[in-house]
Amino acid sequence: MDPRQSVGEPASAPASEPVAVDAVVIGAGPVGLFQVFELGLLDIRAHVVDALPHLGGQPAELYPDKPIYDIPGLPVCTGQGLVEALHTQCSPFSPTFHLGQTVRQLEWQTDGRFLVGTSKNTRLLARTVFIAAGVGAFEPRRLGVEGLDAFENTQLFFRAGDAGALDGRQALIVGDDDQAIECALSLSEGSSGRPAGVTLMHRRDSFRAEPQRVARMRERCGQGAMRFVAGQITGFKTQDQRLSSVDVAQPDGATAKIPVDTLLVLQGLSPRLGPVAGWGLAMERKQLVVDTATYSTSEPGIFAVGDINSYPGKRKLLVCGFHEATLAAYAAAPIVHPDRPVLLQYTTTSTQLHQLLQVKSASK
Repeated sequence: MDPRQSVGEPASAPASEPVAVDAVVIGAGPVGLFQVFELGLLDIRAHVVDALPHLGGQPAELYPDKPIYDIPGLPVCTGQGLVEALHTQCSPFSPTFHLGQTVRQLEWQTDGRFLVGTSKNTRLLARTVFIAAGVGAFEPRRLGVEGLDAFENTQLFFRAGDAGALDGRQALIVGDDDQAIECALSLSEGSSGRPAGVTLMHRRDSFRAEPQRVARMRERCGQGAMRFVAGQITGFKTQDQRLSSVDVAQPDGATAKIPVDTLLVLQGLSPRLGPVAGWGLAMERKQLVVDTATYSTSEPGIFAVGDINSYPGKRKLLVCGFHEATLAAYAAAPIVHPDRPVLLQYTTTSTQLHQLLQVKSASK
């Protein structure tokens, strides 16, 4: 399965009896996915919750095509390539993904388990919880124009793929990164089904995108296939209760009116710590304090790995998060399987691990 494919529930469902699970991992980024793998090696099955509609967290959303050079054994890989590899690695353990939803409820139960509830009414009763939420749940950066959000999911979109077919429409794309410019280029270069007009807007005539993409954009503007407008949206007009145009304040003080059928706001994502701050866990500078022997938070049974945690000497590197996930999994094993000894086994030689990984053991 493509990790960028949505796996979560498409819509909210009525609240039901919670499902009993071994572990809930909050966050489907690289560290969260590796947490699933390390838990799987200890025969701990995981459910994973993430606010994004696809796997991968920050690397998949913010720099899927950018090279990463500090993953052990991989001289270079892209953010998306790393996510795909981690997804493949943990897939033998059949994790259940609940995507496009955030954890709103985390409550300790009298039997020692934790009730986890999400924004889509998913309810899980977990023996252990692993918070791998990075710097928080990523939410799209909005425009801050009062009343504009009323058109969300009909004419206002924060992901290019959500807008559907734009044939014959006036499309306005707001943003200055690779995603925004690539979206505008793709719309302007379509051989069929092209919008009636494609406008790219950013508050100034400079961009974070790769120079090659910016050059292609300027070339298309010169050919009249699309246009670029420097400015910021300050208001909007409607016709028949639909968004019809936006008012734009330009850098020279002038104002402009741009017709709009579909508005794509691709200004990147902003992390929000969200409900984590209200769960009663010890925190320091908006990060969860952990014991570095187990990566447990102040609440036994709840662990924190990756950028969400804090301890002396902490480094926000993926390789550190992978180490943290390993120790957290071993610390969770006695909680999930109290009657089993926690053995250190090697994937090279252990027939038990080979069975869990669904691979054939090497001949002796």
